Formats: sequence, C-alpha cells, structure tokens
Amino acid sequence: MKRSLKPYVQIKTVGGKTRAYYRMTWLQDGKRREKFIPLPSDIDSAEFDRAYWAIRSGTSPALKKPEKDTWADLIRAYRTHPKFTRLATSTKRAYDRILNEIAEKNADKPVRSLTRAQVRAIHAKYVDTPRRADWMVQIISLLLNFARQTLDWKVENVAEGIELYGKQREFEPWPDWMISKLETAPANVRTVAELILGTGQRPNAAINMRHDDFHGEWMDVLDEKTDTRIEVYSPPSLRAFLASQPKRGAHILAKNLTEPLGYSAVEKAFRAWRASLGEKARPFTLHGLRKLAIIRLAEAGCTDAQIQSITNQTPEMIAYYRARASRKRLSKAAITLVERNKSET
Repeated sequence: MKRSLKPYVQIKTVGGKTRAYYRMTWLQDGKRREKFIPLPSDIDSAEFDRAYWAIRSGTSPALKKPEKDTWADLIRAYRTHPKFTRLATSTKRAYDRILNEIAEKNADKPVRSLTRAQVRAIHAKYVDTPRRADWMVQIISLLLNFARQTLDWKVENVAEGIELYGKQREFEPWPDWMISKLETAPANVRTVAELILGTGQRPNAAINMRHDDFHGEWMDVLDEKTDTRIEVYSPPSLRAFLASQPKRGAHILAKNLTEPLGYSAVEKAFRAWRASLGEKARPFTLHGLRKLAIIRLAEAGCTDAQIQSITNQTPEMIAYYRARASRKRLSKAAITLVERNKSET
C-alpha cells in the first residue's frame, strides 16, 4: 500500500539522493512557477513536522527573501567599477582594508539601515587613531554616494557632513577649571565624565557600562580595540559617585530597563553644555577626559606599566601624555615615595 504523504510533500531523487520536498507553486507574469524546499529525511520525525508546518505557516527561514541592496552587493559593485579599478595600486590597497572590514561585519545588512548615529559611533570608536577614524567615515560616505549616484539606489548619505578629526595629533586633556564645572553639567554628562576619568575607557565604552561591571573593589572594563574585557581596580571615588546615583536600568547610563543611552544622545548633551561654558571650552571633547586620566595617574607617581594596566593605552600614548604632566606634582609624588620607602626600612 502506497504511503500517504502530507499535502504538498513530494519524494524526489536529485543527484542520486532521494528525499522529501515541500512543493510550492505560484503564478508569475501569467506563467506557473514552482519551488521545491528540502525537508528532513525522516518523514515520521518531530523535526520533519516542525519544518513542514513552519513552511505552511510562513515562518520558515527557507521562505525568507534575501535582503536587497546589501553592503556586500554595494562593495562588490564598487570594486568592479572604473571608479575603483582606475585607482592607483597603493590607493586600492588602502581602500580594500576598510572595504574588507565593512563587508566582514555588515555583508548581509541592507545599506539603507545605516543611521547617522551609527556612523558617529564608528567614528568615535577609532578616536585614538584619528586618521583611521576619519578614513572610515570617508569610505562609508564614498560608498553611499556611489550607491546613490551610480547605482541609483534610494539611500541617504548619512555620513555626509560629519565633522572629521582632521590632522590634529591627539585630543587635549581637560583643564582643571572645566573639571570643576562638571557640577553644572547634565546628569548624563557628569556620569560619563566620572566613568571615563575613573576607568580610562573610551567614551563609547564608558556609556555602555553596566551596574554588574562593578563588583566590590573591582570592575570590568572594555578594550574596544581588541574587544576584550579586563578586570581592574575600581577607584573609591568612582564607587562613591555611582553609589549616590539612582539606578534606572541594567546600564549606568540607562535609556530604559535593558538598553544604554546612545553615544549621540550623550555627546549632544555634552556639546550643549560645553557651549554654555564659552569659547574657551570649544577645543575640549569627551575623549580628552581619557587623556586627563593618564596625566593624573602619572602625576600620582604611577609607572608606565601601572598606567597601562588601568587604561590599556599604548606605551607611546602614555609617554606622550606623561610629558604633559605637571613637573611640580611629579616631583612631589616621587619625593613622597622615596620618603615612604625610607621610613619602611
């Protein structure tokens, strides 16, 4: 007796292998079309039933239409176009490094889903290498213009007009007078400033910190360059500040119960507050607080190794900002250490 199969199921032999398929049919331009979707081999199994009913209900991943106009599509089209192929070899090599990074992380994502806030966050992520940060924004802008003007895609260039870091070497550490003004800053600006100074992290990493990153005398901080978390000592002053703040969610700077505030929202509030301080505050950014953290550690008498263990900065960067430290404070810290050692021997 011939076995009864579920509706739309057919047994087919393809490439010498026999298995069950779900047969879909539809009309397109007056012509009958069909598609066969493979099903699990054991037609009596629960796995088969789940796959079958997922197709019938329209929830099967096999029915999902591939995204159109993805970053992979855009980068592929750009690399085959004369706009790219006619570039000098060295320029193509430089472009390729950024293109590969974009494709690796976003290949299947639709280009139209990119937001201006996301571009700003990418720019901020690479702040310790300003040239690379600017390069990322410029390549994204180039690709979006290519999509609009050459491929006629309906996308907006959300990278256009974002202020670049330019040729400046590094960000200026905040002066004492500006630190003292933090008491007048909005709560989210004051909090992110305390987190950056206390952890030595980049602003974006500080904004994303959670309450459970702090446990007793220790805290987990993120090195965004290597995407690794490091356990370091938590300054008592930072712990005291956080203990005085209300908890509104899992994150210290909470948007809601489960999400942190976005970088753009915090940075916008900072810029408004900075403007209220007058023109002399204009050169300073949130990133300058991280540099101030290095200087303070140097002035406190910390060695390069100790500063690196706290901030995870490169030796070159530590040396650069150590040179900005106050010689008076450095000498006091050094003599204090010598005197302490004398008293202990």
